[in-house]
Amino acid sequence: MTTPALSFSADQAEAWDRLAAALRSAGVDIDDATIRPAGEAGQGALAVVGKAGSGKTLLLAELTKALAEAGVDVISGDYEGRRRKDRRTVAILAPTNKAASVLRNRGVPATTIHRILYTPVYDPDYERIAEWLAGNGDRPEIEGLTEAALDRAQAFYATVKSVPGALAAAGLRGSDFILGWKRREEPLDIGLIDEASMLDAKQFEDLEEIFPTLVLFGDPAQLAPVNQSGQMVFDGLPEARKLVLHRVHRQEGDSPILDLAHALADPALEFEDFERMVAEAARRDDRVHWAERVDADLMARSPVLVWRNQTRIRLIHAFRAAHGAPADALLPGEPLICDGIELPLKHRKKRIDLEARGLVKGAQVVYLGPGKKPGFSRLHVIGAEEPRLSAASIIKIELPDSEEPFIASAARMGAAFLHGAAVTIHKAQGSQWDQVQVFAPDLFAAARAGRTEAGLPLWKRLAYVAITRAETRLHWVVRNRLGRPTRVLDTADLPGAPVPLALETE
Repeated sequence: MTTPALSFSADQAEAWDRLAAALRSAGVDIDDATIRPAGEAGQGALAVVGKAGSGKTLLLAELTKALAEAGVDVISGDYEGRRRKDRRTVAILAPTNKAASVLRNRGVPATTIHRILYTPVYDPDYERIAEWLAGNGDRPEIEGLTEAALDRAQAFYATVKSVPGALAAAGLRGSDFILGWKRREEPLDIGLIDEASMLDAKQFEDLEEIFPTLVLFGDPAQLAPVNQSGQMVFDGLPEARKLVLHRVHRQEGDSPILDLAHALADPALEFEDFERMVAEAARRDDRVHWAERVDADLMARSPVLVWRNQTRIRLIHAFRAAHGAPADALLPGEPLICDGIELPLKHRKKRIDLEARGLVKGAQVVYLGPGKKPGFSRLHVIGAEEPRLSAASIIKIELPDSEEPFIASAARMGAAFLHGAAVTIHKAQGSQWDQVQVFAPDLFAAARAGRTEAGLPLWKRLAYVAITRAETRLHWVVRNRLGRPTRVLDTADLPGAPVPLALETE
């Protein structure tokens, strides 16, 4: 057995050996760091499954590193470079932009499934810049682009291997160098898929068409896609194709958050028993907080996680009322969630611009104020390389006991948003926050309803997903109350320069 220099647990080492054997059969030897030309048969789909803390992400990261050291090209989704006959390829994918960004923050060059299924078509001039940055061509001379701009692009790419990011550093927008999108025609070799519990059957079929060898990394205790009756795509694989990680790798000093998450596996555990465990953990460790009410200050940047949509709407309404938000306008600092881009096909370039700046469905955004033009909003996109922009916006604020939302910003078309002070646990999958508030009355309602999913009580699946969204501190909220804010809602905590109103994305 040959494994990386770091210390693997026994089940991780076994999974590594089995994955190495499968890749070796497909022509990539990660132990000897060698590859053979394409032509060998793929290995189909394998799954690495385990609960939170079992080491799936570590295994994925080390596998990515070993493939790159063997000479396999990592396909990022934004640019592929010229094809070579002897080239072998790997892509690290996640179902959502949020899930991909979590991996990127840990140093794994992940992209979304959509960005692999549909590839960008580059303007020929700017393709020469991309080839040069990737080391496959000479430094180009581009009309209208200065040497200083090329230097900025090169410096950015040396740090972050992103062609769109490098071109943005040179002063270009997405629609300057991307002419459109096309369905991928040429297959790749290896796909590593994180958060595979979120995959639906159609996405899995699409991936099998592209990748002869697929490795799915998933958590069987999470919530399955809503259209799959509680089943996850890796549930249908033969047992011999599943590599199970049993050991839990705790954080330094152990993790009471992971302890609570894994306690939910006990089939005899009832909701009341679990709440007593949470209360005991809160008395022992400050990383678990037994909260009598929702923290309005925390809601501004970390949404309350709920089960029921009506709970989400009422908490948002209470949050806005507590901050004295007017009924007909947003306050700077209010959190939003991008609900998609509402643009007809003829405005494809505008869509590309918005998505290139991070406005994809599920993106977390903070409202900065109205834009220069009617219907425009100045926004801060959490986690984006250039977070501040101004865009045509359709902002919907849902109201309790009303089917019609209040429209805070009413552009005819553009980026659509919902309020982000509270979010359903289903929507939170793939995301993580430093601190998370879980609204326990909703989980109690799920327990009382007696609903199950794939043979497990729904409340346990909901609790597991909600708890594991917290990185450092879990707030277990036990009362249907909202605490008064202690801070004025503003944008002082957000990095970045103010948005010049003249630079709005029309």
